[in-house]
Amino acid sequence: MKYMLMVLGNQADYDAMAGKGSPGNPAWSEADVKAMFDHMNALNDDLAESGEWVDGQGLAEPRGARLVTAGADGSPIVSHGPYGETKEVLAGYWIVDVTDFARAAEIAARAYACPVPEGAPNYPVVVHPVGEGVGTEM
Repeated sequence: MKYMLMVLGNQADYDAMAGKGSPGNPAWSEADVKAMFDHMNALNDDLAESGEWVDGQGLAEPRGARLVTAGADGSPIVSHGPYGETKEVLAGYWIVDVTDFARAAEIAARAYACPVPEGAPNYPVVVHPVGEGVGTEM
């Protein structure tokens, strides 16, 4: 069964990881960023080794994202939108192919346990069935 595990964040989180802290979001040191990447790379390696890895990516900062709709003629209408600056957005994801929801939840808990500096936000990991998965066996 396939699940998408989603990590959330906002622009202030990306700014903090680049060393620019804000209230409620302390600046990350180089060691903090390295610890995060080491943790995530180990998780990725373990998923690949176990055969559960389908795909996964960290996303660029929300400041670069755009909202796209379509005009009456079908042409794209692109806006910068306020969402990347003010709301939580998708910061990264994994697609895993596992036996059941319990295994997806174990992986999500490991992702959640990623080290962050004291006082930094740590968002829950969203676990969502992909395709025909029902995900009710919680």
